[in-house]
Amino acid sequence: MKPSFHHRLVNAPQEDPSLYVRMIRERRAFLFDAGSLDKLRPADIQKISDIFVSHAHIDHFIGFDTLLRAVLRRDTPLRVYGPENIIECVEGKLRGYTWNVIEEYPIKIEVFSITGREIRHSSFFAENRFERIDMGVKPFDEIALKEPPITVKAINLSHGTPCLGFSLEEDFHINIDKAALNRMDLPVGPWLGELKRMIRSTAAPDTPLTVNGKVFQFSDLIPIAKTTYGQKISYITDISPEEKNIVKVIEFVNASDTLYCEAYFLHEDIERAIERHHITAKIAGEIARKAGVRNLVVMHFSPKYRYFPGIIENEALAEFKKDS
Repeated sequence: MKPSFHHRLVNAPQEDPSLYVRMIRERRAFLFDAGSLDKLRPADIQKISDIFVSHAHIDHFIGFDTLLRAVLRRDTPLRVYGPENIIECVEGKLRGYTWNVIEEYPIKIEVFSITGREIRHSSFFAENRFERIDMGVKPFDEIALKEPPITVKAINLSHGTPCLGFSLEEDFHINIDKAALNRMDLPVGPWLGELKRMIRSTAAPDTPLTVNGKVFQFSDLIPIAKTTYGQKISYITDISPEEKNIVKVIEFVNASDTLYCEAYFLHEDIERAIERHHITAKIAGEIARKAGVRNLVVMHFSPKYRYFPGIIENEALAEFKKDS
């Protein structure tokens, strides 16, 4: 199965957390947490359409300034999703600068604050010098963003302060049968993207699609496409090692293809982990094992282990692979 998106950590595990997800064949990317973005190329930053912020501690949000500067002249909006105080945090960032020559810039910033039961929405537009406009409140049903072919869900957790975990899931994956293409003497080309959009939108069987100047009905082309389960990745960081947090996370990340999970301390330092509202490498491995994830990537290690990060990975993977 060819993936619909690629994903990677921006920084080393002992550095600021940020997960970059690029949509294949689209000039679009998602960012989960905005720690330092110095390692991203300007072209990569320009693709970011949506940021999902777990919480606004400096190591998770300092990169917002870098992103803002890069997209000021962009026509497409920048959307920010975060915990209950994210609107005030973005507003504070914007108020930290002088915007007297910004009115002709096109950028629009849409910010969504997620609590247990609702999403608040506020807008900040360059044309009015980023003055806050409150857009209203809607019920929250775990879905932060749904734009086929992907859905991003959020879960409310605790880090001594409200903190969000996220999952990104493809509704289903569409594979093109090249043998069927050859049998029908059809070329590979952009029209396949349109075919996939028709499949996802459940187009009527007689909907026309032109390929190399010849008009086909949608129903004629369906046999060349095969659907399979979609990718799922999850991102969990900075959560207190409380039973209620852990139980919620296991259910939320269930059957992820890849789980990106903090592993801030070794389990021998569990008392310190409780004080600092972080989970240990062993707990990260336990979550991944009980949730049945396929691949575990641990991140966000305490600076205490900067010279021997391998012991964090070893503890997490040992617990993850136990009894398997």
